[in-house]
Amino acid sequence: LKEKTEDLKRERRLAEDLLHQMLPKSVAKQLRKHQKVEAENYDQVTIFFSDIVGFTSIAASCTPLQVVEMLNNLYVCFDSRIESYDVYKVETIGDAYMVVSGLPERNGTKHADEIAKMSLDLVAAVRQVVIPHMPTGRLQLRAGIHTGPCVAGVVGYKMPRYCLFGDTVNTASRMESTSLPQKIHISSATYNALLTDDAYKIEPRGEIEVKGKGKMKTYWLLGNKNYSVQN
Repeated sequence: LKEKTEDLKRERRLAEDLLHQMLPKSVAKQLRKHQKVEAENYDQVTIFFSDIVGFTSIAASCTPLQVVEMLNNLYVCFDSRIESYDVYKVETIGDAYMVVSGLPERNGTKHADEIAKMSLDLVAAVRQVVIPHMPTGRLQLRAGIHTGPCVAGVVGYKMPRYCLFGDTVNTASRMESTSLPQKIHISSATYNALLTDDAYKIEPRGEIEVKGKGKMKTYWLLGNKNYSVQN
């Protein structure tokens, strides 16, 4: 009986660990109790989007299984890297990778700094990811970051997902789509948030036309004076 009890406890821990990889612990706890998960408003978070440059043409040159293997290699690398930062991985959609800091646990004014350091890490890490069917090829990342308010909540009953909503999400996505290969494109809001400790190397990009937003003054995040990316 004691052995059976230990087995059940072990299985329960495994199930809970798996659940916590898909949903925040606070949300998972409420769902397990069959409670309604209320959407929550966050005054300030920083959102990161990235995608793979030329992914469509890379995918067209290989089989679906090779695409899955390539993306798995990439995301295993990214997932292990982001554990070093106070961030939450929201989701992956194809070759797009979305991460946020400042929710579900608020972290004061640290969110922009955490995402900035993480993004520098990922841009460096992507060059080390091997494409199984293209041994001599290397992936390139295009990244974008924006800081602002958003709402987070669970959508759906079957396979529930923790989603973010608001203009901050859209703007972060626009920063990514208007970025360049191996570049981190940041908005004025993120730039201002990073100015507080004067630790970052940032270069003005100037004004660019952003779909749905008009002209926006944006910047390139180049590095951190006090932080070096570990290989």
